[in-house]
Amino acid sequence: AGCASQSPVTLQTSPAPPDDGVEAISLLGKPLRRPALAPEVARQREAELAKARARWERNRNHPDDIIWFGRRTAYLGRYREAIDIFTDGIRHHPHDARMYRHRGHRYITIRRLDDAIRDLERAEELTRGKPDEIEPDGLPNARGVPTSSLQSNICYHLGLAWYLKGDFERALPVYQRCAALATNADRLVSNTHWLYMTLRRLGRPQEAERVLEPISSSLDVIENTAYHKLTLMYRGEIAPEELSKENPSTVEGATILYGVGNWYLYNGEPEKAERFFRQIVEGGEWAAFGYIACEAEIARSTTLRE
Repeated sequence: AGCASQSPVTLQTSPAPPDDGVEAISLLGKPLRRPALAPEVARQREAELAKARARWERNRNHPDDIIWFGRRTAYLGRYREAIDIFTDGIRHHPHDARMYRHRGHRYITIRRLDDAIRDLERAEELTRGKPDEIEPDGLPNARGVPTSSLQSNICYHLGLAWYLKGDFERALPVYQRCAALATNADRLVSNTHWLYMTLRRLGRPQEAERVLEPISSSLDVIENTAYHKLTLMYRGEIAPEELSKENPSTVEGATILYGVGNWYLYNGEPEKAERFFRQIVEGGEWAAFGYIACEAEIARSTTLRE
């Protein structure tokens, strides 16, 4: 049994959290506190933030310095502060798409999905008709090879925001546009994962199968290994039971287990799906997109039952 298309349930905008280390209110009404980092990771990221802040203080109007100051702040889990930095950047550089792209990403993190959509649509407008550009990694992969671009990140996050709202009809054309920007294996598997799930949620399984045609186990994926495993699962090359053993308290685990749970949902086993979703939200990786998606699924199913 496929998962029939349904009208999206509107998720309430999260109220502003109190200023006590709570960065956001989840889509289920739970306060989300700044994540604890391993001491050595925290020290490294604090040092990188100090350098970025020093560069910004020397020239507070330079767009690159504003962006890196905001990005380094967000890597420490200080998402609301990062949003304020990007907002200041927009005041100085209202036509710089990067400011809206990064603020839109962090609006997703703190569950302000409508604000994220506004920013990311503005970023898309500002880049329309322009050549794409490689986006440098703030947290480089093992090979030190950037795998994403400005325009691919804009459409990826815009599609995600619509998806999280349950508006799969609006997510679909965004992910289809993203497919044209998937010029390496990492972008291919990440976009294919969300595009495939979107089509399945819309009750279009034949189209979903077609988007899997470029996927193979031999793809040279550098960092998006979770998405690679999931797309191979959708092709029937990995059993969902094998991926069900992932740890829900890691970013990769939350990503994979959401994909597995969603697979059960659109294959007619909603109770099994909800068990996966609840397992993930009991973990601690609340900034992971898979975690946010689980919140959204539980919130919608609860609303529908009521």
